[in-house]
Amino acid sequence: MNATLVKFGYPDSLVCDYRHWCVLLRPAQATLGALVLGAKGEDRAFSELSPEAFAELPLITYEIERGLASFRRYDRINYLMLMMVDPHVHFHVLPRYAKTQSYGGQDFFDTGWPALPDLKSAPSPTEETRLNILRDLHAAWPRS
Repeated sequence: MNATLVKFGYPDSLVCDYRHWCVLLRPAQATLGALVLGAKGEDRAFSELSPEAFAELPLITYEIERGLASFRRYDRINYLMLMMVDPHVHFHVLPRYAKTQSYGGQDFFDTGWPALPDLKSAPSPTEETRLNILRDLHAAWPRS
């Protein structure tokens, strides 16, 4: 795995593994259920991805949206490809909520709603809460 995926907790944060991509639970939960969709290779530009990696994206985005909707009904979803600090191809996937979400005794605010998401205000859940979110996402994930 590339260094970007490792930084985001791979393999401990793995939600689902695909041939060219993996979906990880984002350590800092900018919104409840925030994910990272990362390419497994060393590519540092979207245009460098193989045709096979591009071909896999429709299935993955379908499963992300169905899995997150089964986990918690969101109002919108954002895919952000920032790659400013972490250079390998990846998206931050943020379910967006008009109202505060509570999970495991912790409140998760979408402080940017209804505009741009505020990644800097993202709380890091406790280890127990993180593991519970991961467990619930695994249970909600569609099987391909």
